[in-house]
Amino acid sequence: MNRFTLNEAIDFDFFEKMLDKFVDYLPTLLTALAIFIIGSLINKAMQSLTMKTLGKSRLDKTVHGFIKSAVHIVILAFTIIIALSTLGIPMTSIIAAVSAAGLAIGLALQGSLSNVAGGFIVLFSKPFKAGDYISVAGVEGTVEEITILSTKITTVDNKAIYVPNGTVSGSTIVNFSREPLRRVDLSFGISYDDDYHKAIKIIENVISKHEKALKDPAPTVRVGELGASSVNITTRIWTNSADYWDVYFDIIEQVKTAFDENDITFPYNQIYVHGISKSDK
Repeated sequence: MNRFTLNEAIDFDFFEKMLDKFVDYLPTLLTALAIFIIGSLINKAMQSLTMKTLGKSRLDKTVHGFIKSAVHIVILAFTIIIALSTLGIPMTSIIAAVSAAGLAIGLALQGSLSNVAGGFIVLFSKPFKAGDYISVAGVEGTVEEITILSTKITTVDNKAIYVPNGTVSGSTIVNFSREPLRRVDLSFGISYDDDYHKAIKIIENVISKHEKALKDPAPTVRVGELGASSVNITTRIWTNSADYWDVYFDIIEQVKTAFDENDITFPYNQIYVHGISKSDK
């Protein structure tokens, strides 16, 4: 019984000493917590200020997301270091720990580091900017921003797709918006029974009336192929890049209407079935 009481007293003294140490250490712990909270608030404020400043600057909008992410990471790192040093951890130990952690993380996240490097390559080489319509790595859409790890692209059906920067920098990039002019390539197939000269004049007349179809460079309307069931008329029209789809759809619709009005027919696949009667055998 006395032995149980002695053990109980030892346990009580141990927990009492631990509690005293915790109480003594509590102000330091609260200070570190306060530093972290204040640092987080400063981080948000700095990101907001950074975006406002960038909005007034002449820097390309594509860079904005990248700089915002970099500011966030730098301030967060400084906040964590200051909070740890407040807890009494020596700065040399913090630097050593950060270095070791950085090496371990670098080995574990080689793909992410390649994305960061890819982001820098894209920013410096500038193959596109925010607002450009591009095709890269099987994704086609409008560039919204470049972050530390990825490039955000919005597709025509309003889907947000994030392509890793490493993939972007290592892929073939097609920028549909870089040049001021684009060529609309169309092909109209007509029946062999129709007059292709007449069809060409109809197409040229439709193009000449379209206000967004450019006269210089001049459009091209020529027979491009003698197909299995149609004479295919190749049509090439130059327009401003922003008007590409308007010209594309308008010309197709207007040529169809004009062909119908002038009895020019579009051939379609037909199947001829020949039967053999008993009398033919």
